[in-house]
Amino acid sequence: MTSKKLYGKDLKEFDDVDVDDLLTQLSAEELEILSKEVDPDDRFMPPDQRTNYHCEREPTGPVDRKQLIEHINKIALETPDQPENVPFVAGVVRGKKWIPPEAPVIATREDEGVSFNLEDEYEQALGTATEEELVDLAAILGFHSMMNQDQYHASLLNKGKVGLGWDGVTKASQPKALPFEPPNTTDPEQSILKVYDDDSKTIELCFNNINLTDDQFDRLFKALEINTRLEVLSLSNTGLTDRTAEKLAIALEKNATLRVINIETNQVSANGIVRLVKSLLVQKNIEEFRASNQLTAHVLGNKAEMDITQCIEQNTTLMRVGLFFEFNDARSRVANHLQKNIDRNRLRRTGRAPRNLTAGYILKKDTPNTKKSNTGQEFKIDSYCRTAGLVIAGYYHASEALAEMSPDIVSQRICEKIAEYFPNACLVLINNRQLAKQMTHTSLSVVQYCDGGKWKVKDKENFKILPNNDSALDSVSNLLSKKLYKKLVDFDDHFDDISQDWLNVTLKSMID
Repeated sequence: MTSKKLYGKDLKEFDDVDVDDLLTQLSAEELEILSKEVDPDDRFMPPDQRTNYHCEREPTGPVDRKQLIEHINKIALETPDQPENVPFVAGVVRGKKWIPPEAPVIATREDEGVSFNLEDEYEQALGTATEEELVDLAAILGFHSMMNQDQYHASLLNKGKVGLGWDGVTKASQPKALPFEPPNTTDPEQSILKVYDDDSKTIELCFNNINLTDDQFDRLFKALEINTRLEVLSLSNTGLTDRTAEKLAIALEKNATLRVINIETNQVSANGIVRLVKSLLVQKNIEEFRASNQLTAHVLGNKAEMDITQCIEQNTTLMRVGLFFEFNDARSRVANHLQKNIDRNRLRRTGRAPRNLTAGYILKKDTPNTKKSNTGQEFKIDSYCRTAGLVIAGYYHASEALAEMSPDIVSQRICEKIAEYFPNACLVLINNRQLAKQMTHTSLSVVQYCDGGKWKVKDKENFKILPNNDSALDSVSNLLSKKLYKKLVDFDDHFDDISQDWLNVTLKSMID
């Protein structure tokens, strides 16, 4: 092993020497000279102690950066350039010129290349194929650079000649001009009157792109408070502001039938949107709420987004929300809760009656030949009937949707089960479209179970609601005007909260 040397001296003899002992033997002048020779690599030391140069002159005053730059530029201009030993001559190369090396040439053989070992059948098919067939094959194999989108789809759909070919040039297809959307022909005044009159045919209203006045907004929202038919209301780009949005929120707190509300592209602030979302918690009947692209609330802000998120998490019916959430926390929480609401609604529609759907059993006086049932929900009702001398004779069904006229599968299965014990069981359907403030004819349809597992609609002329039909219709009109139907408790509500009275004793006393 070779020994290390410095200036011809062997350094091996200094291996056992302690550096600290050597430093203690140096004088102050020698330490200063040593510190100038060594640049310590310590980032925690101030810069003036890390550099070898130390200015010993006294400062002339505070630093003036502008004056210092001007002084440096002045010195640079006044300092003459160093004379060149060889004068400059245009076009003359001084020194050695760099010549790039030649790129190596890779020798290739003419017989080299990609070879395909195709079967005779494929070689014969490709050899006799026309140019159009080869283009079709290129489309199937994904050679999109040989054709544009129209030609590609035409080739896949076998629409004949697709053009281009192997020597063609791919060009973009000419875009098709779409016609302008026709103007909204909705008459605001007539529509407001229909909402106020609770028109049974007015289920959906679209005021999009119609600039409504504040007076029209006021009358529309006042009518919406007492309306029981309207389900979809679109107010996109109508000039809605915070003042009119407050009246809309009051109307949403009182309306129990509206399912979809759209107020996109208006002038509602973030606080106004929060107020509208809070109003949905009163009736909890809105399934879709859209309020994006507001002129004064492109970005809602963290506080408004958190308030909206908390309100949506308390809402069990809202399934679609059209809002832009900037923060991931609010966006993910809202998405998760809406998915839960969708799953909950799907479960209600497939596994049991929805919460807004009203259904229940029909009881009548017991007869000696009636069999008793003790299965499912009927067990508790059957126990009550035995003590009260009644029997389960049918089932009634009222859907939450105005346009829904047929019973769901759950109601049919329950009524079929009742028919096993009571042969003359009937299924009573309520037509929501025929309900009005002043009833003039019955809204009930009676379906009776027949032999063979079929349901037959019973003629309205062959049954009566009460001995006096007019008196019954007047009573129903009075109950609807007082909105006492909101106090009705069906057996599903009793299952959700057993403290609720499924016999509706209080409501029955009010009706009597």
